Amino acid sequence: MANYKKNHDKKKSDQAIPEKKNTDDKILAFVARCDKADELETLIKNAAKLGNVLVAEAAFRKRIGLVPAEQPGSVEHDFWQMVQAFEYALSAERGKNTRLAGTRKKVAQVGVTQTLRDWTAGSQEAAGFKMLLERGMPEFTGEAITLRHPEHFEPPVLEAAQQRLTAAGVDLSSLR
Repeated sequence: MANYKKNHDKKKSDQAIPEKKNTDDKILAFVARCDKADELETLIKNAAKLGNVLVAEAAFRKRIGLVPAEQPGSVEHDFWQMVQAFEYALSAERGKNTRLAGTRKKVAQVGVTQTLRDWTAGSQEAAGFKMLLERGMPEFTGEAITLRHPEHFEPPVLEAAQQRLTAAGVDLSSLR
């Protein structure tokens, strides 16, 4: 009887632990079709606690991509995606809801394109530039967004963006 219980328990535990790849595939499929920010945020937290970087990253990317008012692929969409990414990261680090009030105010006054122009062509890098690089998110910097949308910016602004990213050691080919 002890042998049966031991073998039965082993079979039961083997069945209870599905293959990680299959589980990740199912979760990633859920992430791909999920459009609820709160569910994605819960998934990010749980995946991070379990050390599942793949799922946490996918859920994070999907979460910040939920910018319903903007057309995906537009400079505005990329900009607000950056704002959401940065706000989410800061909120998680600080343990409280954090908003980029200054950025939001500037956009309300001069618009997305002019805000990016000012950040990129300014003699000093914007405060968020270094913070985004430190968090491993160079693709969300204003400079990267500027380079992805060259039709909105003048050559000197594009050159300044390229120079700042290069000086920071960012591989420009990884930003597309």
